[in-house]
Order: sequence, then C-alpha cells, then structure tokens
Amino acid sequence: MRLEFIKNINGYDEHAIRLSDFNSSQAVMFFGIINRMVRHSDSPIDLSSLGFIHPVNCNLILRSSADDAGISTADNVNFFCDLTAKTYKTIEGLVEPFCRKESKGYQWLYDIDTPIGFLFSSGKDMPAEK
Repeated sequence: MRLEFIKNINGYDEHAIRLSDFNSSQAVMFFGIINRMVRHSDSPIDLSSLGFIHPVNCNLILRSSADDAGISTADNVNFFCDLTAKTYKTIEGLVEPFCRKESKGYQWLYDIDTPIGFLFSSGKDMPAEK
C-alpha cells in the first residue's frame, strides 16, 4: 500500500492524500487501523510507521478530534487527519468492501470542505475529479 500526496488534482487548487496500490489483505489491515481509531481514539496513529504502508512523499498521522477538520499540513510533507470517532466509523464502512475481494475501484473517505481530500484507491490511477 502506497501513501502519497498529490498536489493540484483539479483546477480548483485541491489536493489529495492517496492510499493506493493495495490488495484485499492490506485493505483488511487498514480497516483494522481505522477500527482502532474508532475504539481507542486517544492514541494517534502514524501511517508511515506501519510496515504495510510505504510512504512515497509524505507522512500521515490519524488523530481523533471533537470536530471533523479533515487533513491539514504546514509543509506538504507532514499531514494530520483530524476526524471524530463517528467519521472514522463511517470510513470503516467505506473501506469494508475493499476487504471482501480484490477491487479496481476507489473511494473518497470523507466529504469535508477542505482543500485536501482522502482517497482510497486500489489502483494507481486518479479519478477524474474530486
């Protein structure tokens, strides 16, 4: 599974953090990480430190928050995803279909008005637009 920052994904100065190039067993491992955020929201998780996720050009730390702020960064290298436990629970449902079988699809993991989206894509292609 690759973790990367993609700058300017469309003409609206929007960007994405993309988890891509994975199989169903890696999707199951990511599902477990999201489940941990739902159950133990007091502990941030650095995706870059997990053995099955290979950072390409960024780091992403998942954190629990009282509000859904989405993904933010100060330097386009170190990113923080601040979401409520309820939103992490919603993400579980979005990731779960990728766990059941190999898939060639993608899923935006949240719909928050922020310039950085969170894309879960089994392949390496970018969808046409966010």
